[in-house]
Amino acid sequence: MAAFCKGARRFKRIIFCHSLVRGFSGKYEYDIVVIGGGSGGLACAKEAAQYGKKVAVLDYVDPSPKGTKWGLGGTCVNVGCIPKKLMHQSALLGVALKDASKYGWNVPHQPSHCWATMSLAVQNYVKSLNWGHRVQLQDRKVKYFNLKGQLADGHTVIGTNKSGKETVLSAQDVVIATGSRPKYPVHVPGAVEHGISSDDIFWMKESPGKTLVVGASYVGLECAGFLTGIGLDVTVMVRSVALRDFDQQMAGLVTEHMDSHGTKFLWRRVPRKVEKLLSGSLQVTWVETSSDREEQDTFDTVLWAVGRAPVTRALNLDAAGVKLDEDTGKIVVSASEETSVPHVFALGDVAKGRPELTPPSIRAGKLLARRLAGVSTEIMDYDNVPTTVFTPLEYSCVGLSEAEARRLYREDGIEVYHAFYKPLEFAAAQRDSSQCYIKAVCLRGGDQRILGLHFTGPNAGEVMQGFTLGIRCGATYSHLMNTVGIHPTCAEELTKLHISKRSGLDATVTGC
Repeated sequence: MAAFCKGARRFKRIIFCHSLVRGFSGKYEYDIVVIGGGSGGLACAKEAAQYGKKVAVLDYVDPSPKGTKWGLGGTCVNVGCIPKKLMHQSALLGVALKDASKYGWNVPHQPSHCWATMSLAVQNYVKSLNWGHRVQLQDRKVKYFNLKGQLADGHTVIGTNKSGKETVLSAQDVVIATGSRPKYPVHVPGAVEHGISSDDIFWMKESPGKTLVVGASYVGLECAGFLTGIGLDVTVMVRSVALRDFDQQMAGLVTEHMDSHGTKFLWRRVPRKVEKLLSGSLQVTWVETSSDREEQDTFDTVLWAVGRAPVTRALNLDAAGVKLDEDTGKIVVSASEETSVPHVFALGDVAKGRPELTPPSIRAGKLLARRLAGVSTEIMDYDNVPTTVFTPLEYSCVGLSEAEARRLYREDGIEVYHAFYKPLEFAAAQRDSSQCYIKAVCLRGGDQRILGLHFTGPNAGEVMQGFTLGIRCGATYSHLMNTVGIHPTCAEELTKLHISKRSGLDATVTGC
């Protein structure tokens, strides 16, 4: 307690002295200080510097419970989108090898996968991006500090290095973009000691082997998908539903495809404990939620994918007066990303009500920088933000789910056009396409404006990116039907959606 009080007095003394100097000079050291070197924070910093602002970025990565750490760039670059997509590609290549013989290639009967080779290639590419971000900051004259930042007041940030040395920075505006980190179920004995998360999987030097993924969020399913795809024994434990925040019909197609291609699912199960055996294997005990019946199995790796928590605890936000949402711990922000404290802003995963996705964070960061630079008043529009789940059968969507549309416009207020289609790539290889599906959720009246578009199939993100432009411009069902498709592609199937769910007709596409 004495040490804490001593530290608090020293903290106050530093702030007082710094404020006194600032009071005499009437100036701040920086125009903008950004806490957090992820996608949104870096985008904001680089954009502001481009408009002549003096900017500093503080970024520091606390190691995961397993000790994993990484460089500048945030979750997306280091332990998210980039390594995930690369390992997903590795799994897709494995599927392509299976198809190749049907297309005339002489392929070894049992091609094998080397985790170490893949992991090294992925990690080397990620490290090149870390370096690239540092070079970009230097080129734009943005000052980079490898320090853990915390807020002292609306204009003062304290940065602490790994040795405990403090640096005080003052700024006209402060931007908090610290992102989020995976949660661990701390109530489950052995979960933290013996489990890993998405913070670790991409930096493992050896194969995770037989893996239990706990949680069916998009992170959990993506990891389970590429691990299965490279030939590992993978089980997903699901408490209730998969992809909770997505259209549930589409979520069902995704998990059906995974199940039919080797990923095992334990539905309505919750973990009770994880124990390490003398052999080194992990014995996991769980219960079936409806009967409370206990079950067990052993695994080499347990990967927790049970949600993410905002990185706010060490930011001293309460003392600085920044309001947090009581339920989520996220920072409460206005439409312009401003917090409850003037001149303090928050964006990305750490902000309440914002999609936990890289592209909107980058866009919001750039727009915030332009407003702070006085060159624009435009604020971020978070409606109709597209996204893709990179499971073995990719799922991409934009706009409302069917259930959301029914809640907003009632059953008789919407029309859903849909189709089951067969990608040409699947045909000669005789691959099952029963989960390749498209639906357009539209208003029933008037010009039938499209409320949501959903697609499962190859290259789903590439397909949805282009159609998103149309949705944002107010595309209608008539616009879609009047669009000439590119043949033969999966994307053209969206321009041929002529069967409604209401009709009850068979929605299976026949012919080319």
